[in-house]
Amino acid sequence: MNKKISLGLAISLIAIASAVTFILTSFYSLRSFNEKVVDVNEKAQKYNSLQMLDSYVRDHYYGEIDENELNDGILKGYIEGLDDPYSRYLSNEEYMDELSEDQGKLIGLGLTLAKDESGYISIEEILPDSPVAESDVKVGDIITIVNGVDVITAGFDESVEAMRGTEGSDISLTIRREGIDKDYTFTRRSIEVETVSGEMRNDYIGYIKISGFKKNTPDRFVATLERLTSNGAKALIFDVRDNEGGQISALEDCLDPLLPEGVIATAEYKDGNSETIVYSDESEIDLPMVVLVNENTASSAELFAAALKDFGKASLVGVKTYGKGVMQSTTEFEDGAVVLTVAKYKTANSECYDGVGLTPDYQVENDQEGNDAQYNQAVETANMAIAG
Repeated sequence: MNKKISLGLAISLIAIASAVTFILTSFYSLRSFNEKVVDVNEKAQKYNSLQMLDSYVRDHYYGEIDENELNDGILKGYIEGLDDPYSRYLSNEEYMDELSEDQGKLIGLGLTLAKDESGYISIEEILPDSPVAESDVKVGDIITIVNGVDVITAGFDESVEAMRGTEGSDISLTIRREGIDKDYTFTRRSIEVETVSGEMRNDYIGYIKISGFKKNTPDRFVATLERLTSNGAKALIFDVRDNEGGQISALEDCLDPLLPEGVIATAEYKDGNSETIVYSDESEIDLPMVVLVNENTASSAELFAAALKDFGKASLVGVKTYGKGVMQSTTEFEDGAVVLTVAKYKTANSECYDGVGLTPDYQVENDQEGNDAQYNQAVETANMAIAG
């Protein structure tokens, strides 16, 4: 039997439902508002503390305040407060240097430096086709004075920083060898960084060293790969020891000719969304491969090794890698740029190795006498793969 509801009852039910909806909506809106008020109050307190500090410093600081330096310092401090080793704020000058480095170029003198036991600066490496390479300066020489300021007086870090500068600018150095000082003036310039080198190590094994994944790396890598395979390589050794990573796009272009078609690696963001960051087409080199790794193999260099291992293309030789499986994004702002950790990444076949690292198939330590036992194991592993 059908029962009819009176018009008055229907109106009453609608009114009750509307009231309940209003009460629930008001409750959640009020709670959301209260949460926002607390957040706004907390932010206001932080900014008020900063304003009080700024007023105090301006009233009492004895020295001169460089407003640009102060602004950079505030922004750097904010990012440092995240306590993330990979996130950082870059001043405009630092950002320009980073852009140049990502291109596979450096602006400067072409030197790798270290702190000498004397407190001065030791020259560890001189890049080819660099301003210093054209002089009589040698590896092992000691830099004692930078632009007229003694290195020990200024401090090592400050002296190295003073050696940075814009393309076309001059720098004066006093360099010591065997107790004799000599003055030099160099002009900083753009230097192409060779991130890939390769050669046949015997009749069957091609060896490719990758020092970083920069914008110019893929072209060099593919050209080297084609040269070695054309010369009869039946196995390949990739050396990414001391490779701290670089651009994911460059990594993708290097992995593409080595792996089967499909998704190779993905990134997972804060909101739970995932994205393909490395994809390979159907072109694939079918040769035995070995990847040399060490404790300084990090970031995209680890992803290079992990992808080849996880897709059954290569064995890893060396020691456990650094363990950086997080991705940074660089965003330009008015006064500089922010490099911020935005995602974790992993290969399509395994879990993220962040904080863990990759454990090699053949764990080999190099000895103190300079014998490259890791490389020797890689050659042995490649030879075994060739023999079947």
